[in-house]
Amino acid sequence: MQYQVTAIEFDFDNDLYPLTEAEMGDVYDDYIGTFWEADDGDDLVEEITNAAGFCIKSIDYHHVLK
Repeated sequence: MQYQVTAIEFDFDNDLYPLTEAEMGDVYDDYIGTFWEADDGDDLVEEITNAAGFCIKSIDYHHVLK
């Protein structure tokens, strides 16, 4: 199934190298509005976590019908 990320919040608190506000904004910009192939919502979270390198605190998305 295909999903589009409409909102996301990453957990930057556990990062060994703190990011600036601008860097955090860049990470959000890289994921908001993106399309992902995933089996379900849990798989989507895992895919994005692996790609971003940050855990996800919250995520909003919608299933894209083909």
